[in-house]
Amino acid sequence: MSVIVSAGLPTGMEGLTYPIPFSDPESVIRIAQHAERLGYHSVWGNDHMTTQHYVRAEFPVPPRFWEPLVTYAFIAANTTKLRFGTGILVLPMRRDIVVTAKQIATLDHFSGGRLEIGVGVGAYREEFEALWPDADVHRGDMVEEGVKALQLLFSERVASFDGKYYRFRDVELYPKPRQQRLPIYFGGNSANHLRRVAESADGWIPAGMEADRLRRHVAELRQMAANVGRDPRRIAVAPQYVAHLGRTQEAAVARFKQSQMYKHLMSLRKSTLKEQAGRPMEDINLVGSVDAVVAKAEALKEAGVTHFLGLYFAANSVQELLDQMQLFAEEVTPKIAG
Repeated sequence: MSVIVSAGLPTGMEGLTYPIPFSDPESVIRIAQHAERLGYHSVWGNDHMTTQHYVRAEFPVPPRFWEPLVTYAFIAANTTKLRFGTGILVLPMRRDIVVTAKQIATLDHFSGGRLEIGVGVGAYREEFEALWPDADVHRGDMVEEGVKALQLLFSERVASFDGKYYRFRDVELYPKPRQQRLPIYFGGNSANHLRRVAESADGWIPAGMEADRLRRHVAELRQMAANVGRDPRRIAVAPQYVAHLGRTQEAAVARFKQSQMYKHLMSLRKSTLKEQAGRPMEDINLVGSVDAVVAKAEALKEAGVTHFLGLYFAANSVQELLDQMQLFAEEVTPKIAG
């Protein structure tokens, strides 16, 4: 079974997974071009609007969080084949779904059909509450409704929608996306996402999920998809993992634990990764020697992974990130992609 490998792009990672300074515009474009030269399928960036509390407490200056869709317009102009996706676009922070749909369709055309969209609720509820302090919403339901609205706008000549969170009437959104079916993924580890993916999405993006649990959920996803008449083989299983390679297992783990990425993962144990409490982060993620990482990746493939989506390389400098991307592309990808 073939598997796709893609790399993370620091659109909203400075201060979270990388130190400050890190993500100046020139570096973001340089990382994307490096990914294209190395043969990565795509780059995936995340979506933040305001600084998280723990980042404010740690750094004296705020991070640069770039809006991903605008960033990708510049990436598209500076690459030729590389695809790019949102891992994830936080729909509850984007209340005008028609404007979001127009941005997506426009970017898909100007990039030559290279866009993919992952959506989710976002890892930090504090961020949503900062933007909408008085909103009483179920963010998961809002994401599900938002995807239905997007798919309607992308498929119907004239679309109307009357939902709990999104409403519009007699909208002729044109042009539609360039791709006949622009890929849409649900991101998150919630069991509700399995149903959402099975019913309507092109893929599922869990975060840092160990192989045994992933295998169980993939079996559930495939059965749900079959039950609603969909071909499970057409649904991507695209988890995100942190990666760091070292000369030895011990060297890789030691360097990983020195990274800002490690601090970020520990912060997520209160939300996205709460089920991983007590498990060493280096065991769950692709951290270790080349042989160890290949073995982990092969086990995840056997569990059902079809796309190692937006690998987040633990690094404390841009050069270290570029070096890690190259090492993975040269030493690991050829052994797992076929």
